Amino acid sequence: MRAAGLLTLMTFALPASAEVFLLAQPIDCTLGQDCFIQQYMDHDPGPDAADFACNGLSYDTHTGTDFALPSLAAMQAGVAVLAAAPGTVAALRDGMPDTGLTPDTAAQIDGRDCGNGVVIQHQGGWQTQYCHLMQGSVTVRQGQQVATGDRLGLVGLSGNTEFPHVHLTVRRDGNPVDPFDPDGQITCGAPDPATLWSVPVAYDPGALLNAGFATAVPDYASIKAGTAAASAIARDAPALVAWGYAFGGRAGDVLRITIAGPGGTVTDHRDTLERDQAQFFRAAGRRTPAGGWPAGTYTGDITLLREDRTISTRRIEMQVE
Repeated sequence: MRAAGLLTLMTFALPASAEVFLLAQPIDCTLGQDCFIQQYMDHDPGPDAADFACNGLSYDTHTGTDFALPSLAAMQAGVAVLAAAPGTVAALRDGMPDTGLTPDTAAQIDGRDCGNGVVIQHQGGWQTQYCHLMQGSVTVRQGQQVATGDRLGLVGLSGNTEFPHVHLTVRRDGNPVDPFDPDGQITCGAPDPATLWSVPVAYDPGALLNAGFATAVPDYASIKAGTAAASAIARDAPALVAWGYAFGGRAGDVLRITIAGPGGTVTDHRDTLERDQAQFFRAAGRRTPAGGWPAGTYTGDITLLREDRTISTRRIEMQVE
């Protein structure tokens, strides 16, 4: 999420007393299972982007941390945005539609990149901002006192965004602070152990968001919507396909897709990424043989590899009837 015109990108060294300000997770989900941190604060002073781990999970001038959902279906089911620390609601906005950024909505979003959001003022000059909440979901009012974990609204798709997530910006005295690197002193390969998180938050350099079986290569819209996975497949279906949807892809990464069933291996396919991709999906499978697929349980293993090292993996199962 870009907060153009609202924030100035600047990290700065914090005094020792800053350590008393701690943050809880601002979204009601299990990281690495049903939500993911897809982008971090940008630490590169130039036109490129680098997160606190010196990787590319960011974009130029990004000032926050994006806690993302795997699909629009997950968003529509309702996932709460939570206050990360106690404080006072200083500002809020609601009423913007959950259309995200498209050529048709760019003019309406201009200057309101955060979409529906809440700003909380904390002690010691600290402030947190929560962006892209669902239209009509904001549950707090200006001036209200909130405690850590209080519900602020629901994850949505309002403002300048292309995927459902809550963008958390942390500031002190008006300056953005990366909760993963609060002193601003990055050492590549050795992230700062003194973060602002009350419970350690793992760093994933990329991961699988979702995976499933289908009877054909699904379209990207159904992947992002969360409707691409079939619940069962008939023996005479046109094809048997497994797919994987991931974020944080780098050029040279490999997405390996294998399918095995009662008749043995159906496919063992590797697809190499030719360029960095913030989000991507790949699919592989086979056309249905004469006589149909043998009935039974089929398993799919989808693995994201980087330099032959497993970054993320998922196993899925499907009944062919």
